[in-house]
Amino acid sequence: MSESEIKSLTQVVKALRHPETGCPWDLEQTHESLLKFLLEESYEFIAACEESDFEGMKDELGDVLLQVLLHSEIASEKNHFTLEDVAKNLKEKLIRRHPHVFDRPDASISTEEVIANWDEIKASEKQDNGTQKQSHLKPSLINHPALYSAYKIGQKTHKIKFDWEDAMQVSYKVEEEWQELKEEMAPLLSQGSHPTFSEVNREKMEEEMGDFLFSVAQLARHLDLDPETCLRKANKKFLNRFHKMEKMIIEDKGGLEGLNQDQMDVYWNRVKDRES
Repeated sequence: MSESEIKSLTQVVKALRHPETGCPWDLEQTHESLLKFLLEESYEFIAACEESDFEGMKDELGDVLLQVLLHSEIASEKNHFTLEDVAKNLKEKLIRRHPHVFDRPDASISTEEVIANWDEIKASEKQDNGTQKQSHLKPSLINHPALYSAYKIGQKTHKIKFDWEDAMQVSYKVEEEWQELKEEMAPLLSQGSHPTFSEVNREKMEEEMGDFLFSVAQLARHLDLDPETCLRKANKKFLNRFHKMEKMIIEDKGGLEGLNQDQMDVYWNRVKDRES
């Protein structure tokens, strides 16, 4: 995108936010109301990237850029910061955190060394700003999708050697948490096919489910797998199979309406058989 296109796009966003002639919807937006759209657009870009859909990536990345522009414009209206401030801050940070490129060029530096330098410079910046690090685990670690947060927390504790030694040890922990979850589920499971939650401590069951999922995320990490990616692929696989099953049923029965679980399972198993 040329500089003129960037300026033109910025003017379009300003027009959308014009207090007299702008768009009513855009004028109603705040930093808080826009947050869900930033997440949605980011995930839509990820989906397009996973499909190597370059037209889709171009479109979705534009939608992500729109969120950046809207947040910058809203902040500018209240004299907090501008898009220029955002760009300047990012430029200076990139230069500061890449001394091997901009200060002391070093083509032999490894990726591991780059990451170590980045973390060291980042920690130094916080000290310079009067925000001395109080903990090895920052509260901001929770500011991710929950499964990815668990993964990141494990990465951080691994660096300070507060971690299981290997995947086998973590697998024992997963088994332990699964047994504890089943114990909380026992009253529910004993009620047969029409359970109620009257005798179940939902708060405790929620806690044990969280512990189980956290330990599964750590097992994925020890197996050098990203649990978020694993789950996204599992979601995608399920959706693909469901759509194939649905297509079969529509061709045979006209639709899913009126079919029970056992009847749909027949088609589901056909799809699995064809895949294998």
